[in-house]
Amino acid sequence: MLFVGINPGVRSAQTGHHFAGFSNRFWKLLFCAGLVPEPVTFLDDDRLPEWGYGITNVVARPTRGIDELRREEYAVGRLRLRAKVRRYTPAVVAFVGITVYRAMFPEQKGPVRMGPQPQRLGESRVFVLPNTSGRNAHYSFDQMLATFESLRHDVEAIRGPRA
Repeated sequence: MLFVGINPGVRSAQTGHHFAGFSNRFWKLLFCAGLVPEPVTFLDDDRLPEWGYGITNVVARPTRGIDELRREEYAVGRLRLRAKVRRYTPAVVAFVGITVYRAMFPEQKGPVRMGPQPQRLGESRVFVLPNTSGRNAHYSFDQMLATFESLRHDVEAIRGPRA
C-alpha cells in the first residue's frame, strides 16, 4: 500500500520525515488501527516497507499551507505519482485527505466519502482517509480511527491478515 499526502509541511521539511507536525495523528492512527504492530512516530517512516507500505506526496515542495501550491505543481505531481504507482504497483493507494484525492482526480465533482473509491490508479485500488493534521476539525480521532480500521480490513481482504 502507498500512503499519499499533498505536500510536506514546514516541520516535515525540517525533520526530513513524513507527517511530522506536532499535532498530526497519522502515526498514532496507524498503530491504533492495527496497520502496524507497534507504536511508531514520524522518525520511523523509513520502517514502513517492513510492513508492506510506502509513503509519498503529490507535490514535493514544502509549504506552510496548501494555498501556496500552484496549479502546475499539482499537474507535475499527478504525473510523478502515476509513474510511481506504475513502477511499484501497490495494491492500494491511500490518499490522506480529501484535498489530496481531489488534487489527483480534479475531474471528480461532488462530495467525496471516506473509504474505497471507484477510481483506480493503474491496477491499484484507491482509498480516501481523513486528513490527519491537528488542524482538521471535521473528524474526531474516533472517526479517523474507524476509517483507518476500514482501510486495514480492505488491505487484509487483499493480502490476508498481518502475522
